[in-house]
Amino acid sequence: MSHPFLGMWVTADGQIRHELLPDNRYVEARGTCERAYTGRYEVTGHHIEYWDDTGFTADGEFVDGVLFHAGMVLKREN
Repeated sequence: MSHPFLGMWVTADGQIRHELLPDNRYVEARGTCERAYTGRYEVTGHHIEYWDDTGFTADGEFVDGVLFHAGMVLKREN
């Protein structure tokens, strides 16, 4: 299922990068670690739920082109 939030989302300092893939999988990079976390996600409206492959869960909200997730603020990378 396609949604308008696909693509790369990054923190202002570029240290955290979430790539939301079209197959409902994500890859999170942290600093120089390009695959720090991987898992699946589901978007409902403007809400996102994450299920990491290691077993933990998280969620976030898209508001006015910004992803708020686990205390982080990420913007879409151009």
